[in-house]
Amino acid sequence: MKNTSDILIVGGGLNGPALALALAQTGHSVTVVDALPRGGFEDEGFDGRGYALALASQRLLAQIGIWPQVAEQAQPMLEIKASDGHAGEGAAPFFVHFDHREIEEGPMGYMLEDRYLRRALLKALEEEPRISLINDARVVAQDTDQTGVTLTLASGDTLRGGILVGADGRKSGTAARAGIKRTGWDYGQTALVCAIDHEKPHHGIAHQFFMEPGPLAVLPLPGNRSSIVWSEKTEMAEAIQGLDDSDYITALKPRFGNFLGEISLAGKRFTYPLNLTIANSFIGARMALIGDAAHGMHPIAGQGLNAGLRDVGALAEVLTEARRRGEDAGSSLVLERYQQWRRFDTATLVAGTDMVNKLFSNDNPLLRLGRDLGMGLVNSLPGLRRGFMREAAGLTGDVPRLLKGEAI
Repeated sequence: MKNTSDILIVGGGLNGPALALALAQTGHSVTVVDALPRGGFEDEGFDGRGYALALASQRLLAQIGIWPQVAEQAQPMLEIKASDGHAGEGAAPFFVHFDHREIEEGPMGYMLEDRYLRRALLKALEEEPRISLINDARVVAQDTDQTGVTLTLASGDTLRGGILVGADGRKSGTAARAGIKRTGWDYGQTALVCAIDHEKPHHGIAHQFFMEPGPLAVLPLPGNRSSIVWSEKTEMAEAIQGLDDSDYITALKPRFGNFLGEISLAGKRFTYPLNLTIANSFIGARMALIGDAAHGMHPIAGQGLNAGLRDVGALAEVLTEARRRGEDAGSSLVLERYQQWRRFDTATLVAGTDMVNKLFSNDNPLLRLGRDLGMGLVNSLPGLRRGFMREAAGLTGDVPRLLKGEAI
């Protein structure tokens, strides 16, 4: 079999399908290659995984037709509260409080469960005639010439496209086969991820509690339920993950506090090692990287998927405009526009999350005093506070049209 498309995308997670839809809607033919089998997306059960989608990301999902399918399952984030402290001692007196009523655009973002977003993307892919989805397929080789890229699958089938996009995660085979090296380091932290049921309503408020081993995020889901992203030093995280459900909750309670009343585990528990990894180049010969294939960062600000969707918006806009001008969209001149657009913004975001994690994941008295005073200062200055809120909502900088809620 030889399948020919304008664009080949390796990776069927979230960013790859979103890009495929954005490109198909502007007239491109797209083939998405996913290593996972089709059945892996059919489980409708609650498992606790969710995403903090910035307002700009919600706008992109609306533009590519996904948001109407998931809006009823989304929980608006109306406030964000960030504080410093020790487990079991409560928050420090200085904190930052962001309220969506201080900006004109509405909620700063939404929490959406993985099961709803992934299923909506898959359904949209299958219904779009310009998209071919190949599941349970592993790429074993990629060859580039002057006119396009040929992928060879483990099955022996080959795929041909004008441009290749790697959306295949932090250990991107697409980047590795193109000879692109990565820069990064391990944080010695592991994220414990789960969901909890709680006695009291969360009122749409997201909490970020900074502690010496790592931050604890409490993110509101529909109903009296929240998603937990709990960072600990890896050795401790492994010990906690090894506990039964009852002891797991017992370990969480002193870190969590009692502000939402009694808590209990809901759904499955997961762990993710935390590291920083960024590709030394976001492009290669007739190839571009998006999402974690280009940049993987600490989840401290919940910006991983949002950064990936910015890549989606930027690359879709660059390739579509090049096509309309009659340019070879796979040329280095065109792809360099994408890299220039996303490289600085990404490097700034990665450096910022790295700095915040290092600043807050320690118990140095001087640093602790400085960061607490800093949070108090931000909270006391409305203009500065609104600036941070707009940044968190994805409304600042050179924003791609899809993330402004505009068609390409």
